[in-house]
Amino acid sequence: MNFIELSEARQSARKYIDKPVEKDKLMRCLEAARIAPSASNSQPWSFVIADDPILVKKLAKAARGPLGSFNNFVKQVPVIVTIVLEKPKTVTEIGMKVKEKEWPLIDIGITAEHFCLQATEEGLGTCMLGWFDEPEVQRLLNIPPSKTVALLITLGYTPDGYKHRKKIRKSMSKIVRWNKY
Repeated sequence: MNFIELSEARQSARKYIDKPVEKDKLMRCLEAARIAPSASNSQPWSFVIADDPILVKKLAKAARGPLGSFNNFVKQVPVIVTIVLEKPKTVTEIGMKVKEKEWPLIDIGITAEHFCLQATEEGLGTCMLGWFDEPEVQRLLNIPPSKTVALLITLGYTPDGYKHRKKIRKSMSKIVRWNKY
């Protein structure tokens, strides 16, 4: 599969089967995430892997958000990956203040997508979650309150025949401009 095909195949999966994820596949996903580029090579991330079924069930409940009404599909997943935002290098922090840009959040998006693309290549489904009860995730995973939980990523196998949705994207003419806005 070439990169365009891989990008087309990667989608947010919201249906999973009860099958554990092999550690070697998970480690390749983590390696893809680890080698992702970041501003000033800060690598402002760490990963907490939850694969204990009891812990995953508790995290699934926290992933339903403070109102308890979102992300119901998470209760099906065998693995939840939590990405914790870590302190960037000083040079990155200075640049953030000068340029008024949140580069570590961009970096988190890059590393998360590297993880998800590798998972797709491994035949696994993923879904990035931004809506969750952060204090509860921190409590369950023993993440210090001074840290920010940036994203949760669900990981697992999807059922045979799980429908690949056609991507609906804006046309090139609506998003690309040449030499001027």
